[in-house]
Amino acid sequence: MVEPAAAPRGADQARLAAIALLSALIAGVVVAMLQDATGGAALAAMAVFLLVPLLLPLRGILRRDRRTFAWATLCLTPHFVYALTEIVANPDVRALAAAMFVLSLGLTIALVAYLRFTRGHGKGDRG
Repeated sequence: MVEPAAAPRGADQARLAAIALLSALIAGVVVAMLQDATGGAALAAMAVFLLVPLLLPLRGILRRDRRTFAWATLCLTPHFVYALTEIVANPDVRALAAAMFVLSLGLTIALVAYLRFTRGHGKGDRG
């Protein structure tokens, strides 16, 4: 049995970038939740809508699971929608929403970059 080649250095950098951006996005969501003065049900809905999708792929990203990097991009959809909506509709949180949008975009790029760098290096990967 032939061992697969180690992932290229760029893959490690993309993974570290994804972890850093994911952490920053989680922190941004927590800050947004703390700034939300409504509390109660609105806060719980925001946590489910924005925080849970970020926590779902965390384990797979830390374990370098290529499949997780692929589906984790879908977990960013609520953040794009929330950020764009708040940028347009709510001047009070426009800066935070813009930061969340940029972090989401950067995380998407890092996730896809990891997949590109590791093409042909994963188990059962057809390239």
